Amino acid sequence: MSRSLPEDLIQIPRIIIAGTHSGCGKTTIATGLMGALAARGLVVQPFKVGPDFIDPTHHTEICGRSSRNLDPFMMGKDEVFRTFISASKGADIAVIEGVMGLHDGVEGTAESSTADVARILSCPVILACDVKGMSRSVHAMILGYTTYDPNVTFAGVIYNRGGSDHHREMIGSAEKLRSLGWIPRRDELEVQSRHLGLTMAGEGEGMHASRMIVEECCDIEGILQAASAVPPFRQRIDDKGECETRAQIGVALDAAFCFYYTENFMKLRRAGADLTFFSPITDPLPDVDALYLGGGYPELHAAALEANPCRQQIRKVADNSLPIFGECGGLVYLSRSLKTNEGTFAGAGVIPGDAEMKSRFQALGYVDGTVTGDTALLPASLGFRGHEFHYSALYPDSGCRYAFALKRGKGIVDGKDGIVEGNTIAGYTHTYFTQRFADALVAMAESKKSE
Repeated sequence: MSRSLPEDLIQIPRIIIAGTHSGCGKTTIATGLMGALAARGLVVQPFKVGPDFIDPTHHTEICGRSSRNLDPFMMGKDEVFRTFISASKGADIAVIEGVMGLHDGVEGTAESSTADVARILSCPVILACDVKGMSRSVHAMILGYTTYDPNVTFAGVIYNRGGSDHHREMIGSAEKLRSLGWIPRRDELEVQSRHLGLTMAGEGEGMHASRMIVEECCDIEGILQAASAVPPFRQRIDDKGECETRAQIGVALDAAFCFYYTENFMKLRRAGADLTFFSPITDPLPDVDALYLGGGYPELHAAALEANPCRQQIRKVADNSLPIFGECGGLVYLSRSLKTNEGTFAGAGVIPGDAEMKSRFQALGYVDGTVTGDTALLPASLGFRGHEFHYSALYPDSGCRYAFALKRGKGIVDGKDGIVEGNTIAGYTHTYFTQRFADALVAMAESKKSE
């Protein structure tokens, strides 16, 4: 990854696959490129712009390195830079998959758009264009995207869902931005989806087909040249790594609980947590000082979650004041019951409320909140950001206390999130931890350990 440079500089070859809009083929191209580069023996570090959990699972499976989210709204620009530098250590190239359309950011702004990340990282963009039903007009569209923000640099364009050779000739005759690929329409490239997005890694064959089509139809050497012709970074962030273990935190990780930001784990470890991963579907509850139950698909595994004794074990340790932090799917699991199309299933019964799956999403968007004074787990007035996306609704009992006041986001009810019950906090927000947030959770686990 590095070449002969002054000690304070580091060279990281990098490229962003951006789209004109959602559904234009950028996931096919990004995952196909990751696979093609990895097949050449390169160490590929994957990234995903935005708060998405699902695309990174595919990246991680393809590259064998944990994909990281890059989201300036949740993280801040310095954290985007720090995460990119830290995660790219030991890699030959970084491939970043964009989000939505290139210039689509928060509330119609540029913030947290793919273009925003491209500017922060001085990273060239390959624009993915769906050319079905178009010929020369695609160049007018490309011209708009490439001139809209003069601070974004473009390496080229990859045309997706192309037709015949004649179709390619018509587009090529008026080309102004360098072509780095022409991908024809093929059914095997369709990736199946469910209500929260694409299927998870390992659930379909589309991602494997994408590597073959990118190798066949894209200019890999040209992409590598563009990724290498980037300015070096000045290393200005000291990554201190993990510290001495202060507490053991159990993390639910299986097919039901699979939505986590990798940086949250990193920050917990930096704060002194030793993480023990377990499956509430199949495993007994491990002997730990605190629990972290993330989001995922508990509704798809409700019967198995109900049947496993882990559910009652969690209720017992919650009654004994073990600190528990639950997010979205974790909230649903911790509730008394979950109603789905298949029936009503018992939950852990820690949270005084009942969950129900709905036919359309109940909340979608960024969250910006503050911790109230109603919890011992986190200090009052601590700010945090995150994301919410769920099809379930929670019906809490009256009189519930809430840990989070949201100035942006829906939460459980009326901008309130994070029901507090004993030493448990569970809400719909997928929180992107600050180091202070992670420090507080580990400190609480440590304090209960010493009692």
